Amino acid sequence: MNRTEKAAVITKIRAGAENASIAVVVDFKGMPVEEMTRLREKLRGNGAELLVVKNTLARIAFAGSPHEVIKDHFRENCAIALGSHDPVAAAKALTDFARTSKNLVLRHASLDGRFLAAEQIDALARLPGRKELLARTLGTLNAVPTNFVSLLANVIRGMLYALKAIEEKKAA
Repeated sequence: MNRTEKAAVITKIRAGAENASIAVVVDFKGMPVEEMTRLREKLRGNGAELLVVKNTLARIAFAGSPHEVIKDHFRENCAIALGSHDPVAAAKALTDFARTSKNLVLRHASLDGRFLAAEQIDALARLPGRKELLARTLGTLNAVPTNFVSLLANVIRGMLYALKAIEEKKAA
C-alpha cells in the first residue's frame, strides 16, 4: 500500500468517524468470510458499517476526531463499526451477533466522545431503540389530553345524572 492509498483510507475512516455517533472496536480473529459478510449486512441494515483497517492507519484517522478516546486502544486484529444513525441499534446488532458468533468479541467503543468498555456496550444494547423511545414518548404525550377529556366527561356525566334524577323526581 503506497502513501496515496494510505491517505485515502485515512480520509475515509476520518469522514466515517466524523459522521458516526458510535464507534465500536471489535476483535474478529478467526472469523470466516461468510460470517463477516453476514455481520456487515446486519450492520448495514441498522445504519452502521464495518471497516477492517491497519491499526496505525486507524490511530492516525481517529486523532482529532470526536472518537479520539479510542485511538490508543487499537491492537492485534480489530475492526471498527461506525454507527451514524442510532447508536443503540448498532450496539444491539453487534451484541446479538457476538452472542451467536464465537469469533466476534466486543472490545470497547466511543459514544459521542465517551469511552465505553465491553460491559457498557452490552448495557447500551439493552436500552430500547429510537423507535420504541419515540413511541413511548408519544404515548405519554397522548395520555395527558386523553385523561383530561375523560375527567371533563366525568364532570359533565355527573351533572347529567343529577339533572336526570331531578327530572325523574319531579315527574313522579
